Amino acid sequence: MSNLDNKVILTVAPTGAWPTKKETPYVPLQPREIADEIYACWKAGASIAHIHVRDDEDKSSMSFEKFEETVRYIRETDCDIVINLTTSGQLGLDDEARMKHVIELKPDIASYDCGSMNWMHSTVFENSPRFLEKLGLAMQENNVKPEIEIFDTGMIYNALYYLKKGILKAPLHFQFVLGAAGGMDATVENLVFLKSLLPENCTWGALGIGKGHLPIMYAALALGGHVRVGMEDNVFYSKGVLAKSNVEFVERTKRIVKELNKEIASPDEARQILGLK
Repeated sequence: MSNLDNKVILTVAPTGAWPTKKETPYVPLQPREIADEIYACWKAGASIAHIHVRDDEDKSSMSFEKFEETVRYIRETDCDIVINLTTSGQLGLDDEARMKHVIELKPDIASYDCGSMNWMHSTVFENSPRFLEKLGLAMQENNVKPEIEIFDTGMIYNALYYLKKGILKAPLHFQFVLGAAGGMDATVENLVFLKSLLPENCTWGALGIGKGHLPIMYAALALGGHVRVGMEDNVFYSKGVLAKSNVEFVERTKRIVKELNKEIASPDEARQILGLK
């Protein structure tokens, strides 16, 4: 894989669970606009699309029908972007509702949030041992690679436990999500510490929410990691200035990566780096 050593996987997360048209009129919320935004980001160079969906009232949702419609729109085009579906787009659901789209739509990747936490100082983001075992085995059975989302240190140790138990299979892929209220702050020091705990022969990326967006991107690139951008994590292109499209984040990241003498991975190169089937 030496020819891929300078390739950076660029994930775009265009929607997420929280921004609404009230916060920014530019966030895509329904299947057609999400798919169109992903297509535009793919044309701009994005490697992976991390997808959330909303219900008809634009509230966060895990509607199978909305996932199916969004993925169908993408797959009907010539777009070969790596599809990454969230399993955590809505709180309080049963295990099956969080897994149905993974099993039936068979994305390349799906999120695997490796532990529970207090969320936004208001509720509990629950990922029970029961659910994580079910989800890990379902992903193996359906050839869907877990993107192990890490909000705090203990979640890395959870992942290593599930690796030892056979619920997860090496090589693992980690995504550090920094800056969520209730999790670790988006600081370079925290990122360096988390990276030091990773097992050998894994891949990893990182993102900073809100004001941590650019510092964590620069640090992740300097440390040899991959990156995620998009309105799920940050709706501002610069202080007080709303991004008018997720494409703006993709284009800026491409410029930054080029200045570091690296290149954005194509979707197929991302598949090779992550060992996707």
